[in-house]
Amino acid sequence: MQQEGYARPIRLGMVGGGIDAFIGNVHRFAARLDGQYELVAGALSSSPDKARLSGERLGLAEDRIYADFLEMAQREVERPDGIEAVAIVTPNHMHFPVARAFLSVGIHVICDKPMTASLADARELVSLAERSKALFALTHNYTAYPLVREARQMIAEGRLGALRVVQVEYAQDWLTESIENEGQKQASWRNDPAQAGAGGCIGDIGTHAFNLLSFITGLETERLCADLSSFGPGRQLDDNVHMMLRFKGGARGMLWASQVASGNENHLAIRIYGEKGGLEWQQENPNQLWYCPFGEPRRLLTRGGAGLSSAASAVTRTPAGHPEGYLEAFASLYSDIATAIRARQLDDDSHAQGGLVPSVQSGIEGLLFIDAAVRSRGSWVSLTQD
Repeated sequence: MQQEGYARPIRLGMVGGGIDAFIGNVHRFAARLDGQYELVAGALSSSPDKARLSGERLGLAEDRIYADFLEMAQREVERPDGIEAVAIVTPNHMHFPVARAFLSVGIHVICDKPMTASLADARELVSLAERSKALFALTHNYTAYPLVREARQMIAEGRLGALRVVQVEYAQDWLTESIENEGQKQASWRNDPAQAGAGGCIGDIGTHAFNLLSFITGLETERLCADLSSFGPGRQLDDNVHMMLRFKGGARGMLWASQVASGNENHLAIRIYGEKGGLEWQQENPNQLWYCPFGEPRRLLTRGGAGLSSAASAVTRTPAGHPEGYLEAFASLYSDIATAIRARQLDDDSHAQGGLVPSVQSGIEGLLFIDAAVRSRGSWVSLTQD
């Protein structure tokens, strides 16, 4: 998916994602798969020793391995060959200060979700991003699967008619036991309100489910009623949520997110029903989309198969029957972001990837969603930006 006419990769930096960090490797794989980026600098850990060792293992030049992201932002913007974009792959509480530092000096930001740890920080970041010449992109990577793009296109074309019911679920089981009490790094910070923010499961994977629903359907959530639970003994944040949703226009929805659902490794699934038919998709089997026109037999649409739209084929990499999965979808999103970055550099809106790259608007919607879920306590509450 290397874009024609672009001989030079975008110079990329990274904050976080050092030794033993899961998501940093994923971002690096995704960024380099299409040859769109070259990682040249990083502040890869808050520990200077770990930052240095991580940079060395990745082959970064010694003078571009930083122990502090503020120093990295200042020094890189002063270099003629400085980074053009930075990937932020830190715990949630660091997203805002790091994004602020790089946006303030005009460096494009690619940030892991949720956008910030608090709604107040999210609002400030939206204001900063709107004033900056740099792009802000959020890595809701599940939106870049070919059949997710196909589902979005089918709904936009009206093939399901007016939408009535949407059900989305994201179930995992990795927090069934309280491994955060044993020092497991990923569990520890995700269950610490000071690092994760007000939401645990709802912020970690609930936001992915909510974003997927919004991306595919285009529905605007007006109100929700959420029941957040913490089953892990002594756990400070939620590990399970059941939620009802009401959308503008009258559609209804349900969302379930859990990290204590034994037997579920990474079960993200969505079902959408309209007056003319339905769609069903599961991330663990991403190359299949069930289309269910009312009164007709169910139809299995396959990635790379005949009759799919250009929305799906644009992010299809291999012939039909060859599996594509998580890393390829993540890479497709990184490629879309590269197109948007280059459009911003050229001041050319014709290649800005409108609507496909999650932006600060997606980010603020995610924080409004978390805030409303935490406030709900079993009552109906509004999602509002007031």
